[in-house]
Amino acid sequence: MAETTTAPVPSDHIMGVYARAPLAFERGDGVRLYTADGEEYLDCMAGIAVTALGHNHPKLVAAVKDQAEKLWHTSNIFRIPQQEKLAKLLTDNTFADVCFFTNSGAEAIECAIKTARKYHWSKGQPERIDIIGFDGSFHGRTIAAIFAANNPSYVEGFGPPPPGFVGAKFGDLEGLKELVGPTTAAILLEPVQGEGGARSWTEAELKAIRQLCDETGTLLIYDEIQCGLGRTGKLFAHEWADAPPDIMAVAKALGGGFPVGACLATAEAARGMTPGSHGSTYGGNPLAMAVGVASVEELVKPELLAHVREVAGYLNQQLTGLKERFPDVVLDIRGKGLLIGVKLATPNREFMQHARDQHLLIAGGGDNCVRLLPPLVLSLEEAREAIQRMERACEAAQAKARAAVPA
Repeated sequence: MAETTTAPVPSDHIMGVYARAPLAFERGDGVRLYTADGEEYLDCMAGIAVTALGHNHPKLVAAVKDQAEKLWHTSNIFRIPQQEKLAKLLTDNTFADVCFFTNSGAEAIECAIKTARKYHWSKGQPERIDIIGFDGSFHGRTIAAIFAANNPSYVEGFGPPPPGFVGAKFGDLEGLKELVGPTTAAILLEPVQGEGGARSWTEAELKAIRQLCDETGTLLIYDEIQCGLGRTGKLFAHEWADAPPDIMAVAKALGGGFPVGACLATAEAARGMTPGSHGSTYGGNPLAMAVGVASVEELVKPELLAHVREVAGYLNQQLTGLKERFPDVVLDIRGKGLLIGVKLATPNREFMQHARDQHLLIAGGGDNCVRLLPPLVLSLEEAREAIQRMERACEAAQAKARAAVPA
């Protein structure tokens, strides 16, 4: 299948920060997207792990329609009943006691960093401001978020690093212990990295980091913006390790495509967040909260999480088979659940094009990976279809690689 040629010309009036694919979609249904001329694509990106319940989900559509006819926005000056309902849903199903609602994951990370620093300030330790992050991380695009991740490609050109951010090496627990000191406020990590190439912390490593934090009075912040809310087969990825955080940032699937984020915390970790210490104009508005409630009510269902584990097991088995059949294309299969990383021998952007030629949408990633991040409702039959399209993409990548080798 050739890629459609009817995509509109990119606008000259949009800031040129995206390397966009030459595709535009008019509608979606379940795990499929459709262009204006009816071309169908199997969506294994889900808006980068956002549309976890698929496109045009009837419960989410109904929630938007119902609330849109009532009230969109008031202000956090007033009580917002839908916000209180979503907060209870999240705290009932997590380690947390309290929530702060945002419009995005980056805002949730900002809140998490402020919460951690204010916690130590409230205990008479204002010097404890350092946030330790890890190579390969991605926490969003704000100044604090990019320097917390310390990815050179994201910080270049944005000035000197602000104080209070310390870089650590992924997986190096001994090195991490040496970095924790009297000015450390928190350790920030993704239990399963997304942009960084779908690398997972082991259960033993997460438990060891939790113990290190307990021993040193350091707060543990998880970024489960991409790996949370069912994507790994449990509601949150850290649940596999039984190593809960003190603070956690979530977003993406929280609104199923509607902009919703949240910072969750224990009551103790949030002790410094008193009236006036933080806020948001739009965060937690009635329309967003109505969609968030509808989304989370679906995502917490045990049968959905069991389905994720079943489909993920199938995809991993089949992708491992492709790795064995195409060793000069696929080098490794990574990740957890339906956050799957495929490390490639060929350039990942070229491979993404091969996949699009097969009308399969996949995401890029660090360390020359591509990611499969399908909606959690992907059926086994649709998973088989995805593997068939991945196989044809591997065949095309292999043929191109071999053609480039001199005879």
